[in-house]
Amino acid sequence: MPRTVLTFGTFDVFHVGHLRILERAAALGDRLVVGVSADELNMRKKGRTPVFSEAERLAIVKALRVVDDVFVEESLEQKRDYIVEHGADVLVMGDDWAGRFDEFEDVCEVVYLPRTPAISTTAIIEHIAEL
Repeated sequence: MPRTVLTFGTFDVFHVGHLRILERAAALGDRLVVGVSADELNMRKKGRTPVFSEAERLAIVKALRVVDDVFVEESLEQKRDYIVEHGADVLVMGDDWAGRFDEFEDVCEVVYLPRTPAISTTAIIEHIAEL
């Protein structure tokens, strides 16, 4: 039976760290579904709008060969609904969220993958602003 992996992220200013976590997530199953944070959700979560619009970020992520489907994540509180709706067997999150999604172990396996060291969207944006 095919295994569906689900992950979430903003994926703003797409970088190699994003690519690596998506590749590692895809390797855990047969189908990778990605929830891309809505512009409004990002504003609530991080206090700023993304550099790239929701539509642009969806297009970028969907174009990756390891990604089978994308959708807009409207709310952090709807994670369980997204897991069930997309038939996820595995939920993958970065290890900066370790332990925060263990409550979903009753509906799927929860895996926290290490982030790529020394790279972050915030650091890239700050570096560009300094130029």
